[in-house]
Amino acid sequence: MRADFPVVLDACVLAEAAVSDLFLRLSEEPRLLLPKWSETIWLETRRTWINRLQWNQEIADSRMRAAIEAFPEAMITGYEHVIPVCTNHPDDRHVLAAAIHAKVETIISFNVKDYALDSLEPWGITVAHPGDYLKVLYDHDPAAVTTALHAMADRAGRPLPAMLSRLAWYVRPFSEYVASALAVELADIKPADWRR
Repeated sequence: MRADFPVVLDACVLAEAAVSDLFLRLSEEPRLLLPKWSETIWLETRRTWINRLQWNQEIADSRMRAAIEAFPEAMITGYEHVIPVCTNHPDDRHVLAAAIHAKVETIISFNVKDYALDSLEPWGITVAHPGDYLKVLYDHDPAAVTTALHAMADRAGRPLPAMLSRLAWYVRPFSEYVASALAVELADIKPADWRR
């Protein structure tokens, strides 16, 4: 079932490869969401990949370029004049400003605490944890989400329970919810084991 719900994906969501991969797969036809971002969000994502996660610069640039080219309609520009009126955490005001400017009602972020309710209410915007939003998408179209998860598992050469376990490092309630719905058990996989 196609849905065109625009959401701003914060850098912290884009930086987690498995989580962003799932969101981007769910943004392909038949899509369950319309991803939105800004150049500033992508530059923050890139810095995280290179500085915190120790990614090679070429790999980071390639992944960023591929996502931007795959979803050209996702780029939000011209929002900078809105930043001064935003009252959420200073480091994430550019994210809220982009959402306001693009008239997007939902921001997906691991940093929910950086978006106080009183900073969002005047704009009619909500913030959702990626795990919570993925559960909503699963309830909306379980087949589409399951298909995307299988595609991710196949690409990684792993069974579905292993992919759900990898996602559980970041969005455990979602992984447990889907595992229960599909009657599979999460695998006991540590991050170091995934890379083998």
